[in-house]
Amino acid sequence: MDSSLFLQYLFAGITYGIIYAIVAIGFNIIYNTTGIINFAQGEFLMLGGMISISMLQFMPLPLAIAVAVLVTMLIGALIEMVFIRWINNPSVLRMVVITIGISILIREAALHVWGESVRALPYFIGSAVTSIAVFGTRISPQVLIVIGACSIMVLGLSLFFRYTSLGREMRACSANRRAATLCGINVKNKVTLSFMLSAGIGALAGAVMSPITYTQYDNGTGLAIKGFTVAILGGLGNSLAAVAAGLILGIIEAFSVSFLPLAFQDAVAITILLIILFLRPHGLFGSSEAARLKEF
Repeated sequence: MDSSLFLQYLFAGITYGIIYAIVAIGFNIIYNTTGIINFAQGEFLMLGGMISISMLQFMPLPLAIAVAVLVTMLIGALIEMVFIRWINNPSVLRMVVITIGISILIREAALHVWGESVRALPYFIGSAVTSIAVFGTRISPQVLIVIGACSIMVLGLSLFFRYTSLGREMRACSANRRAATLCGINVKNKVTLSFMLSAGIGALAGAVMSPITYTQYDNGTGLAIKGFTVAILGGLGNSLAAVAAGLILGIIEAFSVSFLPLAFQDAVAITILLIILFLRPHGLFGSSEAARLKEF
C-alpha cells in the first residue's frame, strides 16, 4: 500500500471514527445522568441531517443547521418528558425496549415525512470534486470540517462538564441522584437537559457529515450500533475514552475495505462489540462503575 492510499484510508478512518465518538458521547451524556442507554441516539443524527436539508429550502445553510439543532433538541426533551420521566426505577431491559421502540417510532415518522430517497446537504466549501493537498494526498475540505467541528464539540462538552456549575450538577445526578436532590438540584430538569444536549450534538454532527455520508430515514440504526460499540469499547460512561475508541473503530473499518468486501464493513463493528462483551465487558479503560465517577 503506497503512502497516498494509506493517508486516504487514515483520514477516512479518523472522519468516521470521530462521528462514531460523537454518537457514543451522546450515549454517555444520558447514561451518566440517568443510567439509561438510549438506543434512539442514532436517530438524532438522522433528524439533524434531514431537518437541515428541509430548512435549506427557506433559509441560508448556517441558519438551517441551527434550526435543525434546536428542533432536534426539542424532540429530545419531548422524548424524555413523554416516555422516560414518568417511569420509576425501571429495569435495564425495560429501558432498552422503550428506547428501541422510540427509535422505531422516529424512523417510521421520518419515512412518512421524507420518504426513502437519499438526500444530502451541499458541501460547505466548494463541491464534491474540490480537494486540497494534505501530507501528500488530496482530501475534501468537508472531511476537515467534520473532524474540526466534532473535535470542537468534544472539547466544548469536556469543558462544560468539568468547569460549569450546570455541568457539575449533571455529574452530581450521575454520582448520587438522592444526594443531588437533597442539595437542591432539580434532577428531573437535569435529565431533560441531558436528552436535549445529547440530541443537539447528534443533530449538529448529522448535519456536518451529511455532504459526505448522505442522509436517509434509516441511517440512525447503523450509527447507533457503531456508537454503542464505541461506548462499550471505551467503557460505558467514559466520554474521553469514547473518542479514542471511536478513532480505533473508524481506522479499523477504513483499512478493512482493503481486504474485505464493502458489504462486510458493518460486520467489523459487530465483531468488535461481541469480542469486547465476551472478553472485557467493561471496556478497555476500566470498569463501568468507575467510569461513571470519572470526570468527563
